[in-house]
Amino acid sequence: MEKFILIPVFVQVLLTSAVMILMGRRRIRSAKNKEISISAFKTMNLTGANEQVIATSRNFDNQFQMPMLYMFSVLFTLQLGLADIAYVVLGGLYVALRIAHTIIHTGSNKVRLRFNVFLISCAVLWAIWIRLIIQALLA
Repeated sequence: MEKFILIPVFVQVLLTSAVMILMGRRRIRSAKNKEISISAFKTMNLTGANEQVIATSRNFDNQFQMPMLYMFSVLFTLQLGLADIAYVVLGGLYVALRIAHTIIHTGSNKVRLRFNVFLISCAVLWAIWIRLIIQALLA
């Protein structure tokens, strides 16, 4: 089961990489269209950048926030020898929700929908951590 718990982790890494590439492409296009100056990247002052550039940049930042708590949960689960199908399913669900969040955030950016998906992903992440805490304390 230890190998399977890593599949959602690998997908999360691919998601983060894909957002990074999308962010770069949108920033370059924005600079080429003279929407923002190249010097704006010195301090990452994206004032004047279009909504897509800003949303994609924020989404990339998001990939290093709550998803890091998921990554740590996987490390602890593996270290404690607790990996099972439930962690694989919960991890897969969490990463699927992160993908949905990214699609919304970098696409239509409907705030209410994005927020609801974010909250559901947080609930899944909390479920992972609550289960991990209980199992770790009872082990």
